[in-house]
Amino acid sequence: MPYFIDFLNQYHLSIISFLLAFLATVILGLGKAGVKGLGVIIVTLMALVFGGKASTGVLIPLMITADIFAVIYYHKHTQWNFLLKLLPTMVLGVVLGVFIGKNISEIIFKQIMAVLILLTVIIMIWMDRKKAKNIPNHWLFSSAMGLLSGITSMIGNLAGSFADIYFLAMRLPKNEFIGTAAWLFLIINVFKLPFHFFVWNTVTSETIFLNMFLIPAIFIGFFTGVAVVKRINNENYRKFILIATAVGALLILLK
Repeated sequence: MPYFIDFLNQYHLSIISFLLAFLATVILGLGKAGVKGLGVIIVTLMALVFGGKASTGVLIPLMITADIFAVIYYHKHTQWNFLLKLLPTMVLGVVLGVFIGKNISEIIFKQIMAVLILLTVIIMIWMDRKKAKNIPNHWLFSSAMGLLSGITSMIGNLAGSFADIYFLAMRLPKNEFIGTAAWLFLIINVFKLPFHFFVWNTVTSETIFLNMFLIPAIFIGFFTGVAVVKRINNENYRKFILIATAVGALLILLK
C-alpha cells in the first residue's frame, strides 16, 4: 500500500482519480471486446483525470494492448476486403489530425464531429426502417468514413463512431464486425504511436509506467465484454451499436 500511495503522489493523483482512470480502462476493454459505442465515456473520464490532450498519450498504449487482445480472440472473423477499403484514407486522416490537432479548438472540433455522427446514424436508421438492402459501395463513402475516422482517432481517440457506421453500412455480422475493427484499430493505433512520442510528446516513460497499473483493467473489461457480446444476436447487436453511437454523439454535444 505505501508503494501505491507513492505512485499516486508521483502522478499527482487521488485515489478517486485513479479509480476513474481504472474504470475508463475497464470500459475500453469492454469496447474492444465488441460492446461498442462507449468511446465518449472513456475519453471523458480520462480527460477528467489527465486533461484533454495529455489523456490521449495515456490512452494510446492501453488501446494497443486492448487491440492485441481483440485481434487474438476475433482474428478468424476479419474481413480484409472491408478493412483495406477503409485503411488508406484513415492513415491520411491520422496525418491530417496531427496538424489539425495543434490548431483547432477541441470543443468546436468535437461539436462538428458529433453533428456528422448524428446525421449519419439518422440516415442509417432511416435505411433500416425502409428495409433497404443496398450496400453503399461507392469509393467516396469508404474514403469519407476512413478520413473522418483517421482525423477523429488522432485528435480525440473517437474514431470508433465512424468506423462502426461504416461496418454497419456494410452489414457485417457481429463477429466479422468486431474482428475487422480489431485489426483496423491495431494497425492505426500503432501508426499513431510515433506521433504521440515525437510530435505531441504525450507518450513518455512516465505515462508508460502509469499504464502498467491500468492494464489489469483491460483483462476485466475485455472478458466481461466477450461474455456480454455472446448473448446478443446479430440484429440486436446492430440496433445496440446504432443507439450507443447516437447517444455518444449527443453526449459530445452536451458536454
